[in-house]
Amino acid sequence: MGKTTEFKLVSSQFYNVNQYRMKVWSLLKIQSYELNAANDDNQMLHTEIEQHLKILKTLELYWAFPGVEIMSSLNQLHKQKEYVLLAKAISDINRLLVSEDYRHNPRSHSLLSYFNPKKETTNADKKNRKKYFEVLFTDTLSAKEEQRMKEKLIELRGEKEDFTYNALFSKSFQDTLIALLFNPNIQVCVIRYGVLFESNNINSIIKPFIAQVLNHKIDAKSDKTLGVLLGEAIRKLRPELDLYYVTDTPISGLSDSALQNFKRIFYRKEDLQELHLTILMGLKERFVTPFYTALKEYSKKPTGVFHAMPVSRGNSVFKSNWIDDFGEFYGRNLFLAETSSTTGGLDSLLQPTGPLKKAQELASKAFGSRHTFFATNGTSTSNKIVLQALIEPDDIVLIDRDCHKSHHYAMVLAGATVVYLDSYPLLKYSMYGAVPLSTITSKLLQLKDAGRLDKVKMVILTNCTFDGLVYNVEKVMEEILAIKPDMIFLWDEAWFAFAAFTKTYKQRTAMFIADKLYNKFRSPAYQAAYKKQQALLAKKKSKESIIPVMPDPEKVKIRVYSTQSTHKTLSSFRQGSMIHIWDEEYERKTEGNFHEAYMTHTSTSANYQILASLDIGRRQVMFEGYELVEKSIEMAMLIRAKINDHPKLKKYFSVLTIKDLIPNTYRQSGQEEYYNTETGWKRLENAWENDEFVLDPTKINLYIGKTGIDGDTFKNKFLMDQFSIQINKTSRNTVLFMTNIGTTRSSVSYLISVLLNIADQLDHRVNTLNTEEKKILDNEIHSLTHNTPPLPDFSYYHDYFRPVMGIPGGNIRKAYFLAYKEHTCEYIQLSNCDAAMKKGRKIISASFVIPYPPGFPVLVPGQVMTKEILDFLLALDVKEIHGYRPELGLRVFKNQVLDAEYPQIDIGKKSSIKQISNGTKKKTIKKIK
Repeated sequence: MGKTTEFKLVSSQFYNVNQYRMKVWSLLKIQSYELNAANDDNQMLHTEIEQHLKILKTLELYWAFPGVEIMSSLNQLHKQKEYVLLAKAISDINRLLVSEDYRHNPRSHSLLSYFNPKKETTNADKKNRKKYFEVLFTDTLSAKEEQRMKEKLIELRGEKEDFTYNALFSKSFQDTLIALLFNPNIQVCVIRYGVLFESNNINSIIKPFIAQVLNHKIDAKSDKTLGVLLGEAIRKLRPELDLYYVTDTPISGLSDSALQNFKRIFYRKEDLQELHLTILMGLKERFVTPFYTALKEYSKKPTGVFHAMPVSRGNSVFKSNWIDDFGEFYGRNLFLAETSSTTGGLDSLLQPTGPLKKAQELASKAFGSRHTFFATNGTSTSNKIVLQALIEPDDIVLIDRDCHKSHHYAMVLAGATVVYLDSYPLLKYSMYGAVPLSTITSKLLQLKDAGRLDKVKMVILTNCTFDGLVYNVEKVMEEILAIKPDMIFLWDEAWFAFAAFTKTYKQRTAMFIADKLYNKFRSPAYQAAYKKQQALLAKKKSKESIIPVMPDPEKVKIRVYSTQSTHKTLSSFRQGSMIHIWDEEYERKTEGNFHEAYMTHTSTSANYQILASLDIGRRQVMFEGYELVEKSIEMAMLIRAKINDHPKLKKYFSVLTIKDLIPNTYRQSGQEEYYNTETGWKRLENAWENDEFVLDPTKINLYIGKTGIDGDTFKNKFLMDQFSIQINKTSRNTVLFMTNIGTTRSSVSYLISVLLNIADQLDHRVNTLNTEEKKILDNEIHSLTHNTPPLPDFSYYHDYFRPVMGIPGGNIRKAYFLAYKEHTCEYIQLSNCDAAMKKGRKIISASFVIPYPPGFPVLVPGQVMTKEILDFLLALDVKEIHGYRPELGLRVFKNQVLDAEYPQIDIGKKSSIKQISNGTKKKTIKKIK
């Protein structure tokens, strides 16, 4: 295998370096057995083994296991023709890598352990396993110095310590970043001041996987040392790590960056034991789970319950003659931890002062917010809390129309004037995309021209969407803040909690961008650039139609909220949610209102198990979030590649690509897909840095139009009923699969085997059809692939519900509660709507009408139905439409009631110019149809 082949193999067949690494180890295992059986006669095997050992020599520099020492020993075994020992060692290394047992067996890090009798692991051993991690030292030490340091650190280990680690060494800035990119076991990095920049290890083997390292440039004008700059780079790549700096620089000479980015600074003459103890202490600080631990300790106490909850301690369950099986199913610990107590070491969610307060502070640090609050009734409640805290009646809110229904109902509660934003349609797949930035800025400029910008309070967007479309959060916020510098942003990240823990995704999260923009707008460089831009604009004769592309740093306020369904993508019990806040006006303007809203919507009987799971989920992402998120992406890529490559699967199924879901105009990078058979894998980084929208690869939309089976039937009759595979969302001709941090290789294999089984069933069906049945099937396929229903935009509100005529926005609350008065409403069958509309009747919805799928309102209270909306509802073939009763019809307002209340010109007809009143001043504007 030559170098050209090696490079082609890496770039075209493997999504990441871990896939490539494990494939080489697997091949080496097979070849070592073949060589042992060949009795040294096969020269080709020798050559291939040498090539693979050479590849691994490059890769294994970045892992402590197997490590440089074992790799050197394997080479020696091969040269000395010890083929039996070589095959055994390689086989054991494979087993340890695949099972990850090397993390629990320190003996595996020595080659000697492979040739001694194995000690069986008892249950007691498993219970007392230490948590394993690796420490990366960046320094220009010799091999002997590295070995001496390893030995000293091993001597310092204590038997009673909860953690154990192995040392790994890097000699350069680039090698350190590569190691952190490749190796999730690294939890600590110790940087010594004598660090080099360039790596001597970069070659065709690893180059395809390290683009972001190669693109990292050092500012030649910076007066910071390379070690300090490396600390800054690590903070961006793996912010969860503990960083330590070893230097001889006097304290007075240390930069602010060094003091802020490093957990502690050591001097060379300090004892190694101090560093060892500091490393362990840093791990313990991240490992702590204040509320989970408090609840666990509380459950061990003998208590007498003279309060609520008979199930507390299991007293009403385990002694029962009729429900004792309930206790046996859940186990005793669950009931021991069930309590109404907020004392005795526990805490109150409504006013936390102890372990819950500390748990929320740790979550805030993990997710990069200024404040974080736990919620036990899902993100539906979290959205209502945020909106009630921030929105007053008649405030204008710009909202993504196809967002979660909780936002729409929160608008009713708040009494906001709602301006709906339309997403671009994906007609072929009967789904919507996301809201283009131009749509948002256009609405804002309309409101500005009408003198209503001062009433605009908030923008609500879903990031990422159900189907995996992710906004360019930085670009969206920056352009909106250029128009309205005090805008509040609510990013619904219900499906995006995991994104904070890998660099590529993190740059499109609300909290990260809030912090980034706050620092950017306050930097001298930005302020100078803004003044320069304003000077250029001042030279223009006319500023009409010019949108400032830069927010005013003197006026801008960063006010960002994020709601996350932790339970959807991270480890938490169902309904576990978090509210993250990055609002520089929070303490001054919002804190009191937020706590009132929190009290309003939060139960006084919060579920402690959910709260404990949020605490433990935070601990997990602080240690292995990077690893697990990267693996979930890898699993998604494997599914995409397998379906794309398999001839039987391609016959009926295809995975929707980037170009299928994102039009060209929103893809500045030009990237169309993550993988295809001919050209292999495409990297994510460029698109995720630049495009207006990107596709989260963990959301896998499977197109099933060629099966002749609609999405709902495919989900229920095939996936669930036959194979117990759960999925969440369907459209007429797609089903959506999602990978997460709990997805395993086994579950991926099972999914592929299920799809192959279904393909066999479809083949059998086709082969047994008669001529007439074949025509029916062809018609069904044609319907699903060509006869897609229209996807209507939001129409308009009836005049009665518009605060200002001719301006976007309506009062849903007014319409919602008007429908409580029975005399104002009636029912009309969908089949009769067209005739009524042709006669001039305005059909005005009195309720939310939400078909599943797609799962968002097609009509809201006060909205006027159009022909496009009616056609969509008539074409729907879904069984579940909330707000619509087939036996009665659609609930609508009586025209005569509204006309009596508000006899205005027909809003459905074009009007030229209307006078509108906005407080004390009047403006002339064009009527908006």
